[in-house]
Amino acid sequence: MKKMTEKALNEAFAGESMAHMKYLAFSEIAEKDGYPKIANLFRAIAYAEQVHATNHAKVLGLLKKTAENLQAGIDGENFEVEEMYPAYDAIAELQGEKRAKRSIFYALEAEKIHADMYQSALEKINGNQDIDVEEVYVCPVCGHTHYGKPTEKCPICNLSPEKYRKF
Repeated sequence: MKKMTEKALNEAFAGESMAHMKYLAFSEIAEKDGYPKIANLFRAIAYAEQVHATNHAKVLGLLKKTAENLQAGIDGENFEVEEMYPAYDAIAELQGEKRAKRSIFYALEAEKIHADMYQSALEKINGNQDIDVEEVYVCPVCGHTHYGKPTEKCPICNLSPEKYRKF
């Protein structure tokens, strides 16, 4: 693929991905504000943005077999833990942005867990096995991710285990 086209598609992928996430967040707010039909509209358009992002990812060659996708996940999570979030945290510290520091801390701590989960899953794949758990739970405040139903407060943000979202 020619460089300008690749650059444009990478930027389009990033923009569509961001729109997808932003519209999902907007849908949650609309739902809480008592507008279920507007929430549904945001969810529908968020899905359309996901379709666009996925199409761009396919053309860019970002989607591979599961083992390669797990390795890409490991690499991405490790980059966030080792480089990205420490740099962002230093900026937030320098500028005295306490809310940003908390958001960065939550993400950094959760990303460490995600990298471990992906690594474990990759080891299973390499042994021609699937992971051993049926349910994954995620803290809706900080993103802490846990296999099976949590029984204790979130180790990152202290949220009650009953408030985790089940996947």
